[in-house]
Amino acid sequence: MAEPSAATQSPSISSSSSGAEPSAPGGGGGSPGACPALGTKSCSSSCAVHDLIFWRDVKKTGFVFGTTLIMLLSLAAFSVISVVSYLILALLSVTISFRIYKSVIQAVQKSEEGHPFKAYLDVDITLSSEAFHNYMNAAMVHINRALKLIIRLFLVEDLVDSLKLAVFMWLMTYVGAVFNGITLLILAELLVFSVPIVYEKYKDPSKTPRNRQKKGRITTWKPEMQQLLKHHLIVIMSLLVL
Repeated sequence: MAEPSAATQSPSISSSSSGAEPSAPGGGGGSPGACPALGTKSCSSSCAVHDLIFWRDVKKTGFVFGTTLIMLLSLAAFSVISVVSYLILALLSVTISFRIYKSVIQAVQKSEEGHPFKAYLDVDITLSSEAFHNYMNAAMVHINRALKLIIRLFLVEDLVDSLKLAVFMWLMTYVGAVFNGITLLILAELLVFSVPIVYEKYKDPSKTPRNRQKKGRITTWKPEMQQLLKHHLIVIMSLLVL
């Protein structure tokens, strides 16, 4: 009696599996300018970074770019302790002022709305042991990989790689004599949040292989893009002077 039941169940299983296969290509397709979702955490994080630097969400990218730039400029002018202290004071000023304002409004209107941040206070932010171990395991993979790379380079397992590191560090001594770390971070942020979107907007369509075969040569930079790059170089040089 068990064999007929298994036989009757197998068509449904095969039909469900065959019905699931065509849905995969449809789900994997996306918009032409969007980052493809490959279903892994690393790919999702890379897609989030891609959307961030290409200004897919202007409000989100503007908030991240503005806050990080203000932080770096503050660190360039003040010490880390001063910047952290001022940030905490600013945050406390906003929350305390809002708390007092809501308390006065509730007292005048004689309402019982309760704490204005009660919805956020009730949020469970505890980190489970399983999530903690997952994060630690992921971090240990990168730490072990970095340790192996350091040992391989400093103990000269490959002479060419060790010489490359020595030449790179020698060049970095000249970079360190001209720039400091905060200035390099500011320049890197300006380039990361400006060059990709400018290139995407003003890139020459003749860069495609089909047009390359027709024309024989291409001009990859439009005049508008050249002007914008000159503007960025002027801004960078002014930061270096400062």
